Amino acid sequence: MTSVKEFRVEREATPDSLGQGAFVFTDDYSVFDWGKMPDEIPDKGASLCTMGAYNFELLEAAGIPTHYRGVVDSETRWGADDGEVVPLSEAESRPTEMAIDLTQVPNLPREGRDYDYEMFHGAADDNYLIPLEVVFRNSVPVGSSLRRRTDPADHGLSFDEWPDGAVQLEEPIVEFSTKFEESDRYLSRSEADRIAGVADVDDLEAVAREVNRVVTEHAAEADLVHEDGKIECLYYDGEIRVADVVGTFDENRFTFHGQQVSKEFLRQYHKREQPTWADAVVEAKEEAKTNDVADWKSLCDATPEPLPDEVVTAARDLYAAGTNAYVDREFFDAPSLADAVMAVNDL
Repeated sequence: MTSVKEFRVEREATPDSLGQGAFVFTDDYSVFDWGKMPDEIPDKGASLCTMGAYNFELLEAAGIPTHYRGVVDSETRWGADDGEVVPLSEAESRPTEMAIDLTQVPNLPREGRDYDYEMFHGAADDNYLIPLEVVFRNSVPVGSSLRRRTDPADHGLSFDEWPDGAVQLEEPIVEFSTKFEESDRYLSRSEADRIAGVADVDDLEAVAREVNRVVTEHAAEADLVHEDGKIECLYYDGEIRVADVVGTFDENRFTFHGQQVSKEFLRQYHKREQPTWADAVVEAKEEAKTNDVADWKSLCDATPEPLPDEVVTAARDLYAAGTNAYVDREFFDAPSLADAVMAVNDL
């Protein structure tokens, strides 16, 4: 289904009912929308599954509907009718599978970069994965795409231009981007409303703000600052439910005393140590946009190199230590979060 997790189906969704299945989290990682990178990060899959499950249970406790059903016992095979789907608190080992409800995901036809959302919704009925990502930002760091695309006044901020340092926001900024297009793009509110189908864009924003509140408040308990993130949602029986995975170090950005605790560390490492490839990705995406080509990777004339062993180890420890701190349980044999962050900073 994605470059970092696989998808199992036990029962298909229909126009009138949800199906059942599971996400199977791997140790693969992806940056810059490249897909599977040359290395694996040990324990990354278990980290994302654990943190995602914990957040879904926080959301359910807060009254926010989701597609989450529990985690799957790694010692049993999916589909066996022996109660292997359990809450995270009952998991006896680090989970790598998450049981979920399934919705319909219609095909999104396209010609070049022109996508036909009318055909998508014509096949969606009232049970479908909303083809949007809802992005929320609690800060605007240096290098954020928001600085390139908008002015501070667009968000009710009082300064004329973006300052040199990071901007901490009193109220989160919520944006919408495409989900299924080859190169994701940010949308106007009216375009997002059209693409959402019968799901209401105001309701999507309200759900995103509540998810952001829950994750931000819990992160603070672990001495983490929640900088930004996103959600994906399904629409079923007139209700928006949070789908995919929420509040992990891949979907969201967190900092610990000002230092990154997220996949952003790997992005920045590649920009610094493999600039030829990172620049080639940017150029390929721009060329694809100019020439109305959806598959930008076919235009990229460079590929990423494997990471040094010490970087893989540091990334593993950052994911594992961060998850331990966030869920307040020693799921992983890992250094303290302070030590893991220090190791990353020394690279």
